[in-house]
Amino acid sequence: MRYDAVALSELIRAGEISAAEVESLARTAIGRVNGRLNALATSLFDTAPAHSADGPLAGVPFLIKDIGPMAAGVPFFMGSRSLGPGVPARHDSELMRRFRAAGLAALGLTTMPEMSLGFSTEPARTGPTRNPWNTERGAGGSSGGAAALVAAGAVPVAHASDGAGSIRIPASCCGLVGLMPSRGRTPCGPDLGEPVFGLSSAFAVTRTVRDTAHLLDAVHGPAAGDKYSAPPPARPYQDELGADPGRLRVAVATDAWSGVPVEAEVAEATLAVARLLEEQGHQVEAARPALEWEDVIEALVAPQLAFLAGVFRHAPRPPDPALLEGMSRRLFEEAARLSVLELMASFDAQNRVSRSVGAFFTVYDLLVTPVLARLPLPHGTLRYDDPDQPVASFVRSQFRYGPFTPPFNVTGQPAISLPLGHSADGLPIGVQVVAGYGREDLLIRVASRLEQAAPWHDRIPPLSAALEDACT
Repeated sequence: MRYDAVALSELIRAGEISAAEVESLARTAIGRVNGRLNALATSLFDTAPAHSADGPLAGVPFLIKDIGPMAAGVPFFMGSRSLGPGVPARHDSELMRRFRAAGLAALGLTTMPEMSLGFSTEPARTGPTRNPWNTERGAGGSSGGAAALVAAGAVPVAHASDGAGSIRIPASCCGLVGLMPSRGRTPCGPDLGEPVFGLSSAFAVTRTVRDTAHLLDAVHGPAAGDKYSAPPPARPYQDELGADPGRLRVAVATDAWSGVPVEAEVAEATLAVARLLEEQGHQVEAARPALEWEDVIEALVAPQLAFLAGVFRHAPRPPDPALLEGMSRRLFEEAARLSVLELMASFDAQNRVSRSVGAFFTVYDLLVTPVLARLPLPHGTLRYDDPDQPVASFVRSQFRYGPFTPPFNVTGQPAISLPLGHSADGLPIGVQVVAGYGREDLLIRVASRLEQAAPWHDRIPPLSAALEDACT
């Protein structure tokens, strides 16, 4: 619990503890908290898949999201009862190969909402994943299981993915660092050329900015045949830690483009970060990109439906419609009716959003916003398995909760959630920092300095592997 992934790997490399001992301790920690968190999609693997013994993070325990296909031979479920005993992956994804090469020891699969659709992790297959800060609240989605177990100290880092906020939102709910990389920064193949037409990126949630930087060094860069390739960094991301970012022009916005209300504690946490950046010498002012919220929704929804329609095209076993949750069934039905013209219109909307936001970042270096409009929600609020909820109502309810993250999936820019706020009731509040396309280096510089100025490492959730009484 005292060590992040980098520190654990250094202990292992120095011979102060063995990788086997670390893995055994991680298994114990997961077992200690998961009964209350409900964050594992299956039992832990009997043995960790093969991984490098001399990678930069060799021996560090790790978890992979049940998004599939990830690791060769490991069955994935996509959070759904409809896939029965699961669909075994035929081979590793390229990102999984890089996780293995880094030396990460994958111990199991983490929960996600069915088909990864939603900002809460409450699949009917496993039941709700609970937040270690308050088990009556959700862990966010769609990478909720990953965030819950990292926040509870069971592992220092876990795989996550983000198609509209699914790294940043769980990170915000659980008090973690959650970087969504630029489009093309991490590989997506070989089975996919562009996940959700370029709207989705995969990476991880961590407890420290340092782990984010070191892990990004280990896995970034295109694979042969990738459709997108982000510009390579000038130097390793770990070299950006603590580096002087220079005097930046920073925009801050606490009102949502959609006009939904933002809770006062959430807005104040964002403004506190803006004041901290100002104290660090940056020019900070109230501003935000001018974009039409309906364009953001149009740019996201049709590609998500089209991707859903084809996601099982090559699977040996398609989902059983009778076992799909209410919203998944409706979404599959809508996906079957989607026209090519509707999909083309969504690409036009994506272009309008990207042009507007791109112009904004020719003036500003960073944009600071909340991650969510509200504190972590009580379980059941978003009603994914409600058979009577219309699709349009479900989509609107998601974006009322998370209105700040989706535009940057549309534009493909990097954005990071940092656990810089805390509510009066003890719930984490994530603040989002967004940079121009390809500027993860700048995000890491700024994030590491914010971490130094307002450290969060001493905050331990009430449900933690380090607190035995809290886990019983």
